[in-house]
Amino acid sequence: MDEITRDAIVSIGSFAAIFGVIYVYLVTRHRERMSMLEKGVPASPFNSIKYSNFLTLKYGMLLVGIAVGILMGHVATYHWGVSRSTAFLAMVFLFGGLSLVLNYMIFRNNRE
Repeated sequence: MDEITRDAIVSIGSFAAIFGVIYVYLVTRHRERMSMLEKGVPASPFNSIKYSNFLTLKYGMLLVGIAVGILMGHVATYHWGVSRSTAFLAMVFLFGGLSLVLNYMIFRNNRE
C-alpha cells in the first residue's frame, strides 16, 4: 500500500471515529433527557444557560493567556537568553494557568 492511500485511510478513520464518539454522546444525552421528561423529572438540569457566559469567558481568557504566553516566550528567548523550547512551553503554561485562576476568581465573586 502506498503512502497516499495509507494517509487517506488514517484520515478517514480518524474523522469517522471522532464523528462516532460525538454521535453516540449526543444520542445518549437525548435519550436520557427524554426518559427524564417522561418520568416527570423537572427540566432544571437542562437550564445551564446562566453559566454559559462564564464558559465563554473561561475559554476567552485561556486563549488570551496562551497568546500572552507565546509573546512572553518570544521576549524570554530573544531578550533574556532562555532556550526557545523552554521559554515558550513555560510561558504558555504560566499565563494560561494564570488566566484560569483569574477566571475562577471572577466566577466566584459573581456567583456570591
